[in-house]
Amino acid sequence: MLGLIVRRLLALIPLLLVVSFAVFSLTYLLPGDPATTIAGGENASPQDIQRVRKEFGFDDPLVVQYGRWLRNAAQLDFGNSQIDGKSVSSQIADKLPITLSLALAAIVIGILLGVPLGIMAGTKPGSVRDKAGVAVASVGIAVPNFWLAMILIAIFAINLGWFPALGWVKFQDDPAGWLEHVVLPAVALGIWAAASLARQLRSSLIDTLDANYVRTAWAKGSRGTRVVGKHGLKNAAIPAVTVLGLQLSTLLGGAVVIERIFSIPGLGSYLIAAITSYDIPVIQGVTVVFVLMFVVINLIVDISYGYFNPRVRVS
Repeated sequence: MLGLIVRRLLALIPLLLVVSFAVFSLTYLLPGDPATTIAGGENASPQDIQRVRKEFGFDDPLVVQYGRWLRNAAQLDFGNSQIDGKSVSSQIADKLPITLSLALAAIVIGILLGVPLGIMAGTKPGSVRDKAGVAVASVGIAVPNFWLAMILIAIFAINLGWFPALGWVKFQDDPAGWLEHVVLPAVALGIWAAASLARQLRSSLIDTLDANYVRTAWAKGSRGTRVVGKHGLKNAAIPAVTVLGLQLSTLLGGAVVIERIFSIPGLGSYLIAAITSYDIPVIQGVTVVFVLMFVVINLIVDISYGYFNPRVRVS
């Protein structure tokens, strides 16, 4: 298992270098001269442009600029925001738990709804409950999360008043208040995750339960829950775990829109505000953090393969 982890970590080094250069190049993707854009656009004075050019080192060769930025980024130092002057790293540290808690809550909802739905459909392929499960999963995948979020707000926040429509409460400050605020956005994100997980688990479970060793377990008179739980689910888990890892990455990206709808002060709202104001340090910092989270999630998925399938450790 240790060898598998080391190989995966070594394989990530060139990927991170390529991604870091792409993130650094965001500065030069802006229209026109980046120094002019940062200084205030066409109305900026030559003195301000020269000051910005010197402050950000735009006069240095590109390789030197990238090396300097990479050295700071490796220490999680992304500089200060061009809008309010606050440290980007401290702002990310404050907002990252909000986005992570929202994504994890959505994953929990996806597991609680998707796993039973996938098992229900996969253990009786072709039956009425299988067709009903596939139909429900298809609807869950097709519905856009931002549209579902607005429907949830209209029904459960405005009409019924069960949950707040906007705002956020940190878990450490008020767990009950956090739960009230996280339900609607987590459901808006988690329905898609549940539908995707249910479809993948159904397909994997149908193939696994048709294997010879499972038929042998049935022939020996093993209980249905034992056959499905011990022999079926564990061997059908690898594709489902892959989907779950990809879902968490997707949910982190989807949280950008959901946070905006529910006025949640997470990384998504922070990133959108930075994009609209051309705040380059914030855009670069948040993008790097999202990339690192995606890499860590994929690494955890790869390592989990070694648990579910020992042959992966050997290969």
